[in-house]
Amino acid sequence: MKIYTKRGDEGKTDLSNMSRVSKASHRIEAYGSVDEVNALVGVVRPTGHEDIDEKLRSIQNHLHIVQADFANPDPDADDPMVRAEHVALLEQWMDELDAELEPLRNFILPSGSEPGAKLHHARAVCRRAERRAVALINEEEANPEAVKYLNRLSDALFVLARVVNKREGVPEESPTY
Repeated sequence: MKIYTKRGDEGKTDLSNMSRVSKASHRIEAYGSVDEVNALVGVVRPTGHEDIDEKLRSIQNHLHIVQADFANPDPDADDPMVRAEHVALLEQWMDELDAELEPLRNFILPSGSEPGAKLHHARAVCRRAERRAVALINEEEANPEAVKYLNRLSDALFVLARVVNKREGVPEESPTY
């Protein structure tokens, strides 16, 4: 199988139901932004912390489900879908990891150790993916659980960045105004 098909040369691409849409459509923007988040999470691994790496591996698999979900314009199709359980798992992880952290009292600069800073970067791109997903849902039918997942994921990436930085001995810095 060749990797190039030439089918996208005129600015269109196929959805999972084989319908053709513009590569600039809200649907493509949404799952393309999720692909960016997934790639950034992949850049972070391995962090050097096995439990964090396991969570990140799961997150990458979840992000493939989000992409499949957004690539599917038919809500009744039997394709992978983000479910409430995916969101609940992120919440569970955050609750567990919060026990390692001091309560957050101020904004913090997105920086720190190499894996911590990369997680902050992934969080910022995840927020953009969420905005693209909201634009999609405002224009077309799409799974609202996928938007919730992205919202929760950005929070989880923030917590993961804080935990990694703490484990690496890198103090958090607050912005100066």
